[in-house]
Amino acid sequence: MSAAPPSRRPKRAPAPPQDRGLSHELMQLIQDNQGDPDFMTSLGRGLVVLSVFSQHPREVTMSQISTETGISRAAVRRVLYTLEKLGYVGEQGRGFVLLPRVLGMGGAYVASSSMTAAAQPVLDALRDDVHESCSLGVLDGDDVLYVARAETVRIMSIGLRAGSRLPAYCTSMGRVLLAALPHDTLESYLERNPLRPRTERTVTRMDEFLDTLERVRREGVALVDQELEIGLRSIAVPVHARSGAVVGALNIGTQAGRISLGVMQSQLLPRLREAAQRLGTLLH
Repeated sequence: MSAAPPSRRPKRAPAPPQDRGLSHELMQLIQDNQGDPDFMTSLGRGLVVLSVFSQHPREVTMSQISTETGISRAAVRRVLYTLEKLGYVGEQGRGFVLLPRVLGMGGAYVASSSMTAAAQPVLDALRDDVHESCSLGVLDGDDVLYVARAETVRIMSIGLRAGSRLPAYCTSMGRVLLAALPHDTLESYLERNPLRPRTERTVTRMDEFLDTLERVRREGVALVDQELEIGLRSIAVPVHARSGAVVGALNIGTQAGRISLGVMQSQLLPRLREAAQRLGTLLH
């Protein structure tokens, strides 16, 4: 049974000065758990500092981390010192970078996730069939988290890989996942995330956005045309577990100048649906 759409006038939180990322979400969780005697705030801050690196392709300075997280420079210095001693970060240039040891944490998830393990051959086959890049994503906090990907050529100005995060509201996988949320959860998401324009095509009017989600919910497909980045089109469908619950989203991304919206709907969508159904049957 599909989730009911939220009211047309959800309460809106004041727009923060910059995009809300994973580090902001983790800091909010730390604040929410301050009264829990078993909660280790110092460990939480360490994970927040690690999360900042995922949002920067190059080295990160102590000042950047402090500014983005709200953690004092003294505390950031202690966290970085500890992570450096343990071999997870190292100094480079004027800042710090992650070291290969962190791959062990991500690799453990990939090895233990039945969805990720099942998805990769499905994505590889879909990529070889349509000759376009394909991805599997889940909703993690307020972002789409890429958990598996099969790439042909790079079609975005930023590189995408397993572990990449993108805003949910202006991506095809994000809209599929948002459309499956319960009413209250979706409304909370909209309160936290102003619909900021990423390009001149980004849907930013709340009534239009809710209409779009309702259509995605009804038709089981989201098609995003250059709303995240000019020149990029993507189409996504839900991945259902055997219980019927939406557990992820599968997408195909392509260059706008090469493949029309009509071709995406008539040729790519049927293959995408078949791949999503195949993946769903493999999940426990």
